[in-house]
Amino acid sequence: MLGAFANAFRTPDLRRKLLFVLLIITVFRLGSQVPTPGVHVANVQSCLSDVEDSGLYSLVNLFSGGALLQLTIFALGIMPYITASIILQLLVVVIPRLEALKKEGQAGQTKITQYTRYLTLGLALLQATGIVALARSGNLLQGCNEDLLHSNSTGTFLIMVITMTAGTAVIMWLGELVTDRGIGNGMSILIFTQVVATFPASLWNVQQTQGWWVFGVVMAIGLVIIAGVIFIEQAQRRIPVQYARRMVGRKMFGGSSTYIPLKVNQAGIIPVIFASSLLYLPAMAVQFNQNTTNPVLTWVNNYLVGGDHPLYMAVYFALIIFFTYFYVSITFNPQEVADNMKKYGGFIPGIRAGKPTEDYLSYVLSRITLPGALYLGLISLIPLIAFALINADQNFPFGGTSILIMVGVALDTVKQIESQLQQRNYEGFLR
Repeated sequence: MLGAFANAFRTPDLRRKLLFVLLIITVFRLGSQVPTPGVHVANVQSCLSDVEDSGLYSLVNLFSGGALLQLTIFALGIMPYITASIILQLLVVVIPRLEALKKEGQAGQTKITQYTRYLTLGLALLQATGIVALARSGNLLQGCNEDLLHSNSTGTFLIMVITMTAGTAVIMWLGELVTDRGIGNGMSILIFTQVVATFPASLWNVQQTQGWWVFGVVMAIGLVIIAGVIFIEQAQRRIPVQYARRMVGRKMFGGSSTYIPLKVNQAGIIPVIFASSLLYLPAMAVQFNQNTTNPVLTWVNNYLVGGDHPLYMAVYFALIIFFTYFYVSITFNPQEVADNMKKYGGFIPGIRAGKPTEDYLSYVLSRITLPGALYLGLISLIPLIAFALINADQNFPFGGTSILIMVGVALDTVKQIESQLQQRNYEGFLR
């Protein structure tokens, strides 16, 4: 593997791409440390050392690499873009105009990308307004009595909101630069960078609070979890497809064999994000309504906020399974796949074209989605179980969204580097 890295850096164009990606990552991390104008940096750091991260912001703070609670210019991170992309994917199934654009090919995809950018800026504006308002009122960090801002004036408020929104636009631009001029998907690499940024601190926190023995056990379990995630992420059910021979003029076409790869984890990390976001709603309701006499709010505060209660874990697990089936059902259409196969003369051996092929694809997809949903649910529960057993941070590194992102993006990037090497007659990146 080290030899393959050396070969990659010996290739001039590939070396330029890798160095360009490293440059963008450096700029991205520097922007995540520069405070927004108007922030009282000393008070923010003092509060962060005294107050634990609130579960209400843990997902956004994870995707910002810890920059959210420090109120930096890149405080929102990549989360507005992720949310906008998910919303557009759902709307493509619902709105006929967007579905028609998707079928137009590259031109239609460019238009959808443009809509995603506009929606990202709108969501960033809303999120920045909410976060600055919470910092202004002193509710961003619970238990902190320091002033997080130098001034509570409207001018300072507007400058901070505009700066954070502009920071999101710059992040989008950096991600597209990596996609065009670097290696891999730019947005995925930026997400990977922000998640990895919190990884050493989370591990060191375990060592500081639990000692070296627990730290060693956590590392051993972490390696097993990573191996399991790699195994499941690579697992797929390959459905063979045969194309019939046909004459077009004097030429013979078809007769080839291929397959449809159905991944076990067809939904990726989207169900985890959906479930986490939905469970933040009760926590948000409790935070903005401090009425302790309300029995409903008291029940929600006891069972659906802490994250270490068995009922919370059960609801979280059930939501992940539900959203896995829901997302797979709207992103993979067996009827469309069966119609395209029939149109181009393809068929599954032993299965008739048309409706029987559609039923067969639906049957296989429903069967492989169950282990994928259970896998996502179990991986996502690992941080909650660790939080309950060893009192670890809720952003426990080995499990949940963080480990899925790190392993998924790393595998995809390694595959792209391997393909670049193979095009230049080098040995594969992984032997």
